[in-house]
This record gives sequence, structure tokens and C-alpha cells, in this order.
Amino acid sequence: MMKKNYISGIIGGYKLLQLYLLFLCAFGSQAQVVLENEIKITDFGLHFDGSKVNGGASNTGDNAPYDYFFGRNISAHGDAVKSFGNYVFLTWYRGGKADRHLMLSRYNKVTSVVATIEFPHRHTGYQNQYWIGESHNTCAVGISPKDGTIHMLYDMHAYSASRPSNGSLANDYFRYSYSVPNAATVPDNEFKLDLFVKDNGVDGDYKHLRTPGSVAQSEFVALTYPSFFLNDQGDLLFFMREGGNNNGMYKFSKYDATSGTWGDFIDFNRLNTKSQPGITYNWGLYGDIKYVNGKIRIGFQRRSSNNDDKYQYQNGIYYAYSDDPSGATGWKNYKGESFALPLNDADFIKVMEPGDYVATTQTSKVHIVGDFDWTVTTNGDVHFISRVKDNENNVTKYLHTYQPSGEGDFITSEDFSGGSALYTSGNDVYMIGLQNGRVFVEKTEGGTNNFTRIYEATSGKTFDHGVVHIDDGKVYYYLMENKSGNAQPLYLQIIDLGIEPTDPTLPNNFTIEAIGETCTGMDNGKLVINGAAFHEYVATIDGVDYEFTKSKTIESLAPGIYGFCIDVVGKDFQHCYQVEIVEAESLSAKISVKSKQSVEINVASGTAPYTVIKNGEAVLQTNQTTFSVDVRDGDLIQIKSNEACQGEMSKTINLFDSVRAYPNPSSGIFELNIPSGIDQVDLAVYNIHSQMISASTFKVNAGKVKLDIADKPNGIYFVKINSKKPKFIKLIKK
Repeated sequence: MMKKNYISGIIGGYKLLQLYLLFLCAFGSQAQVVLENEIKITDFGLHFDGSKVNGGASNTGDNAPYDYFFGRNISAHGDAVKSFGNYVFLTWYRGGKADRHLMLSRYNKVTSVVATIEFPHRHTGYQNQYWIGESHNTCAVGISPKDGTIHMLYDMHAYSASRPSNGSLANDYFRYSYSVPNAATVPDNEFKLDLFVKDNGVDGDYKHLRTPGSVAQSEFVALTYPSFFLNDQGDLLFFMREGGNNNGMYKFSKYDATSGTWGDFIDFNRLNTKSQPGITYNWGLYGDIKYVNGKIRIGFQRRSSNNDDKYQYQNGIYYAYSDDPSGATGWKNYKGESFALPLNDADFIKVMEPGDYVATTQTSKVHIVGDFDWTVTTNGDVHFISRVKDNENNVTKYLHTYQPSGEGDFITSEDFSGGSALYTSGNDVYMIGLQNGRVFVEKTEGGTNNFTRIYEATSGKTFDHGVVHIDDGKVYYYLMENKSGNAQPLYLQIIDLGIEPTDPTLPNNFTIEAIGETCTGMDNGKLVINGAAFHEYVATIDGVDYEFTKSKTIESLAPGIYGFCIDVVGKDFQHCYQVEIVEAESLSAKISVKSKQSVEINVASGTAPYTVIKNGEAVLQTNQTTFSVDVRDGDLIQIKSNEACQGEMSKTINLFDSVRAYPNPSSGIFELNIPSGIDQVDLAVYNIHSQMISASTFKVNAGKVKLDIADKPNGIYFVKINSKKPKFIKLIKK
């Protein structure tokens, strides 16, 4: 069956957009696993370094340790890291305790630049008591491949108009920020706050109290645990839990890049399920919704409102999948038995019970929290990892539960060392985690428990905790270093799993570079295609076939939008794209005098790098679009782009061009504003008949010169500022 893989929207200009979809993909043979890079993101990641306190704890002051209600972690926590093309996006809160600002960093894998945006919002703390840290209030980030928008959901823990009960968050219980299109791939120096859309409300900040679209405001209450994911059509989705820990439901929504709006929520399960026939207790869920190997899937552990059983918090492992790419219909349990949403009875999709692997039967003595994840291989092998603690007998067990493809039952092994995250590549399963504060990676074949260690850091920094994102065979491990205080260093480790691509049908098999026309009318645009997997391909553009096995450059393309497909020969499969070859642009720049010593140059269009020529001599070459150059009065400044045919900009510098007289008209007393750095100035005054009536050298005081012609008749006068290029200012005395 032929399938068209959506990769991106319009690609154009001289910018290279790596077309990676953020999903778990299938590769083949294994090479060496290496730490590709370690990047410091900040020294000031917020962390709760104090004590666990109750909800009414008093404020101990901003210089005291940061106490908390639930857990210690808030930065490098939650759905806080995503990769997209040449970039990695990371969210964090800035410490210390008195700061708490929401931050978004973007690491450019090509330039190695970490660009960071500070948002006005600050971590609100437990139920709007900022001095009590709240580990649920994470910040999730997602990127839409279809329009390059950045989306953030943050600082929420089941808040509503009546929670907290003092009403302090009645108009601030949902927090969402989003960017303009293509913000994800702007140059490093343009990655700034103004890329994000302001709220229309009273505050006028970047925090929206709902998502754009037609969903009722009542749908945005009592939400926690935001997370973004993509399907293989390139659609961005997010899910959250509505409700509380033992009476909660997962709901998810899909982003429409065409309209810039979010669709209706789909409820996976139901709140208040004990009101349904046959259900004794309400329940909530802790887990994840992912798009893995062609299907939306859910895996979670349940928390029941039954407080008399042996479970302190969660119990069980529950799993289901949908044959519908939207997730609205087509849901089945692991046995292939169908059910409709919303789900009432979690037991219908139960896989196994970790609590059966410890001895205690005492009330609330089985602790099942953390180290839970799951994945599904290309062959259909399903894998879960989990941890169970027996608090009566002080026993902890790490469990690996898996179902080989085609088998009906799950196997659970206690011969398992534990980990934090799972990733599937082809028929291999990778497990990633921290051991003694350092990163390790293990691997097993799908449907087996033969984990072997293929990577282990034995030196370097140790880390307190982290969160893993895996994309295109690379691990992006976002980590907080083992330090002290409530402002601690955050790092990104990029670990290459060494997986050699062999499947030419993968949606991210190709990297596409569209190179625009260099000069108007030349029709010399180019399209550069690079394949990851070596195979026979045919690219068809404007009815012309181009055969290649790995890479192909197609030249002499006129400006315009091109839709084209690449056939994978012998696979009855196509990759289809839309790209733009942009029309050549002329150089356009603004040269502004900023002081006696410098001018600022802002390039609006033209091809970098830009060359600055001062009085006939090249003094600077830069890729930046905003920069400064030292000047003197009378200097000739020329700006040229990389393409001579785009023309040039030039300006003779007159430091006195900006001088104005005020008030004007006046009764004869005028003030002239003089550029900074000038101590004195020569002025001559002329009447309307061009007769000089006075001339003198004036001392500049605080950037101003006072000129007095009150004793002269009413009329029009001209003051001449003597410089390399004299400046005349018209004066009106009345």
C-alpha cells in the first residue's frame, strides 16, 4: 500500500531545515554508542533544596532553602525536552527561590549556540504559595512540523476557579504560550520573546488561559501533567490529566496548523466512574500517551480511591492502542478486544500487577511510583518497565514485563536492573537511565529480556535527575547536576545510539534543502536531496524524473512552490514534500547613527554574510542582521551582501543629522539636542536673507545647547552646525 509521509510545510531560502519527525523510528545495524556532546544550558536551574512540608507552611524567606510539598524536582522534569531538525528545545524555571521565571532554551546543533527566552511568568508554587515548591508544575514543550510553531503548557496542578479555595487563581488556572509560525527555526539572534503571541487580556503577557479554537473554557480546568507528541502525519497533539490523583482522566487534542487552532478534546476515560454500573471506586492514572510504530497507544498505572487495599498509591500496568490515527475511535486492549471511549473499567485493559511480586498484604504497604515506561517494537513486541517496593519488608524490585509479538500472554522478569526510559528501533529495545549519577544504555532484542549494557559513563559529572527524549536514534538526556542550593546547573547530553539507517520508507529518511534564486531573473534555484538509507530512488519534479541512490542536486529551478514525490523503487512507497524556491531579494538595510562613536546597521533583506566597507576599506564581515560599526563624522559606510547582484547600501555619516531645535516655534529661546560624546559645537545663525547675525562656539551641557535670539525680530532664521557636512536647522521666532 502506498503511503505519503508528511514531512514539513514550505521550505525555502538559504536555510536548511532538517526534516525529522519526532517519533520512534525503525533502523537496522548497530554501531558504537557514543556521547556526541554535552552542553551546559544554565547554572541556574530552579530546584527545591529544602524540606518536605505541609500545605500551610509559612514563608521562611527567599534566602532560605526552598521547601516543597510533593517532590524536589521542577527543572529537567516532565515533558521538558524536544528535538526538531537542527535544534533541541528545553524548558526550565530559573533559580533561586526569589526568581522562578519560566525559561525556554534552544540549542543549535550546527552553530552550538544556546539561545534563551525569559518569560514574564514565574513558578507559582503549591496552590499559589510561591515559597512552597510544586513539582507537578512542569513545563511541556512541543513543536509543530507543519508550521514551525512552538507550544508550551506549564505551571498547572488541577487548578480551577475554586482551587485553591481562596480564589487566587480563579482567572489563572490554565497556562499556555505559543509562537508565530516558523519561530522554531529562526536564526539564533532572532530567537526572542517577541516570537510568541501576546494574550489579549488585561495583563497583555504571553500566557493564554485557553488554547485557540472553539473548545469551551470549562474544558480547561483541573488539568495536570501536560505532554506533547506527534503522529506520523506530522500532527502535533497534547494530552493532560483532568481531575485528581484517584479520580482523573486523560484527555487529548490535536493541533490544526492550517488554522492555528486546537481541536475538541477526546476523553480517554471517565471521571467519577463509580457512578457507572459495576464500578466500585473512582480511579486516576499515571503514565503516557505516545504515537509508536503507527498507532496512538496508552500505558499507565492506576490509582484507586480505595484507601483500604495494600497499595499506597498506584497499582497495575494498563495498556491499549487505537487503529485510528486521531485516537477518537478504534481502541483495543492488548488482546485485540475493542472498547469505546470514554473507558469506565480499567481492568478491561489491565496487563499485570506489580504488587503480586512482593510479599506484603498490609494496607498501603505496596509502593509503585517512578521508573515506569513502555514501548512497542516494529514487530509488535510490547515492553514495560516498572518498580515495586514492599515497605513492610523493605524490599524493592525492578520488573520487566513484555509480550513477544504473536504471543497472547505477557512475561514478567525480576532479573532486571531497572531504568528510566525505553526506546525501540526496528526490533531492538533500548533502555536509558542513571546509575550512581551517570548515564547508561542497555539493549535487548524485542520480545526478550536479554538486556546488555552498551554504554556507560564512568567519569565526568554526576547528575541528580533528568528526563529523556529520544529521536532519530539519538538520546537527548536533559540533566541536573549534583550540586547544592535552589539554583543548580542544567546540562544536555546528546548520545548517538549508533544505529545505521537501512529502511528507506521511514518518514525522516530524507533531508531536503531548498536553495533560492541568487539574483532576480536568473532562475538558478536548487533542490538538494540527501537520503539516510542507501537505495534506488526516483524524484519527480515538474514531470521530470531524477534517479539516484543516496543524494541528488536538482538545479536551474525558477522561484515558486514545488510539490514533488520520491519513489522508493521496489517498495511501492512514496515520500512527498512541498518546498519553496524563493525569489532573489535585493539588499535592504537601515543605517542609524547611535552616538558620536558608532552607527547601528539593521539588515532587512539580502544574503549573508554582509560586508561593511568604511571609506573604501572592508572593516567587518558578519552573518548577523543587526550590528554596530565605529565611525567618525563624515565617514562613508557601504553595506554589501554575499551576492553582488543584490546591490549595496551606503550612507555618509553626519553625526548631526538627528539634531532638532525645540520648542520650535518659540519666543526666541531654543534648545538643540546634540549627539552624546560631543563636548562643544560651532553654531552660526542666519536670517531669511542669508545674512549671518551671530556665530559662536557653544559648550554642550547634558547633551543640549541653549540658543538665545530673543532680541531679534520675529521671523524665520537658520542655524548652521559647522561639521564636515554642515547641518542647517530652521528656526521660527514668534
